[in-house]
Amino acid sequence: MYDPIIVGAGPCGLSAAIEAKKRGMNPLVIEKGCLVNSIYHFPTNMQFFSTPELLEIGGIPFVTAGEKPVRTEALNYYRAVTKKYALKVHTYEKVIRAEKTEDGFSVFTETRDGGENRYQAPHLVIATGYYDNPNRMDIPGEDLPKVHHYFREAHPYADMEVLVIGGKNSAVEAALELHRVGARVTMAYRRGAFTESVKAWVKPVIESAINKGWVRMYWNTEVKEIHPDYVVLEQEGRAFTLPNDVVFAMTGYRPDFSILQRLGVSIDPETGAPVHDPDTMETDVPGLYIAGVIAAGHDANSIFIENGRFHGERIAQHLEAGQSSKGNPY
Repeated sequence: MYDPIIVGAGPCGLSAAIEAKKRGMNPLVIEKGCLVNSIYHFPTNMQFFSTPELLEIGGIPFVTAGEKPVRTEALNYYRAVTKKYALKVHTYEKVIRAEKTEDGFSVFTETRDGGENRYQAPHLVIATGYYDNPNRMDIPGEDLPKVHHYFREAHPYADMEVLVIGGKNSAVEAALELHRVGARVTMAYRRGAFTESVKAWVKPVIESAINKGWVRMYWNTEVKEIHPDYVVLEQEGRAFTLPNDVVFAMTGYRPDFSILQRLGVSIDPETGAPVHDPDTMETDVPGLYIAGVIAAGHDANSIFIENGRFHGERIAQHLEAGQSSKGNPY
């Protein structure tokens, strides 16, 4: 029997599996995509904000060529850690639902070839992140093929009219890469300035590009409609149109609480976070834990790999002590 079953093979889910295995447990990780699927879908040339030691899990050093790791180095690292600990990870297997049972939890999945599996475990950890669920704008034209909520690389959009929506790191870096390949880049941001969360080495570059007219910036602006060859923007009550070939809506992402809610986990109405004990990461459903950004609620930017990676140790310590079987602590 597996114990625990962990849904999500991101760094926080892998960390939980490692810490459980260190304590003699037999964890199974189930992932609907590839290993560290979110990192795989990051922009091809992305550089992390963090230094490598802040991304380490399982006590395995993360060695990089530069001061800050890039996407390919992170992929290599997490593959190596998974192999080092011989973690059992089922990739391309999607969890369809989970049910509470007398002995723990039943987890039902769909495999890549359309098959179905059922697993049983005394404890369940949800570490599904949030990168699969972009914040939608709910405006006309958002579902057009030219609209993307993810940015991979700039080359296909050279010499095109591109709108980048947003003003945080993902939007800024997309705008700069698109400009470098010769796209005509416009940014629309609902705020009046960039926030302090924009990477320190990127902020002066985008500000310079805007000041020089290389990137056209519309502050305090919202996108109202998207059409096949133009967009409608509104800035402080004034609506206007711009020619457009492609839109990158870098509007952020949100966790999916559906599995937790179906299992009976309460959601805090103020924070939007699943009710849980931060010292153990156990929810108000005994034996059910959360790890990573799914614990953040509305403030998704409060949990990153840097702090979410420690959730696994808290969970494993609680399981090792056998305290989860004592019931609901709330």
